[in-house]
Amino acid sequence: MVFGVAEITLAIIVGTLLAIVYSLRILVLMDRRIERIEEHIESVVERILKEELTIERKMSKKKR
Repeated sequence: MVFGVAEITLAIIVGTLLAIVYSLRILVLMDRRIERIEEHIESVVERILKEELTIERKMSKKKR
């Protein structure tokens, strides 16, 4: 089979569209991963903040 210019151009266009769709899929997966990482960081920060507050309370009670 001999492909003409139209078939080759169509194949290039379809290949480019598939590459764009694949890239968008990867970007969505990365965004979800980053969102989960941010949630974990927020929970760690909340725990550290609670611990800091308890330490400050204990330190202020010792000074009195």
